[in-house]
Amino acid sequence: MSEAWKIPKALHQVSMWVHPAGRVIGSLFVHLQSTRYEHGPQRPLEVLNDGRHFLVLQRDEPKELRFYNRSAIVRVEYRDEAPESRDGLVAQRCQIHLMDGSLIEGTMMKSLPPDRSRLLDFLNLEEEAFMTIYGDDGIVCLINKAYVVCVRIPDR
Repeated sequence: MSEAWKIPKALHQVSMWVHPAGRVIGSLFVHLQSTRYEHGPQRPLEVLNDGRHFLVLQRDEPKELRFYNRSAIVRVEYRDEAPESRDGLVAQRCQIHLMDGSLIEGTMMKSLPPDRSRLLDFLNLEEEAFMTIYGDDGIVCLINKAYVVCVRIPDR
């Protein structure tokens, strides 16, 4: 294939839990410029929510490319910082119970209008199949909403 037809991309290392296989470690291909945000490369959430049925994962052990059906991806984790507080960014602590028995605890953060910033509003964003949870340990967890059993607000 001609180099002129290739779209330049970078690799973003992730741990991915796939049903029924389990945990897979590899790297997602991300565009060098985000299509959703002003600065920086595309984020894994953009790759997961782009609407196509399959995504590409570059594995190191064994060295191979794999094509995963998004609907089989339970969650994706990687290390990153939570966004800084800014106007319109609403934070909501929650616990998410998944079909595989996992419990994910952290904070959801979204820019939502004040009259639509309840936890239920975070969950019902229809254009997004995956939601983002920021853990206290610096781990970002992207969760497939189809595998969520229950979300609760932890006791304060």
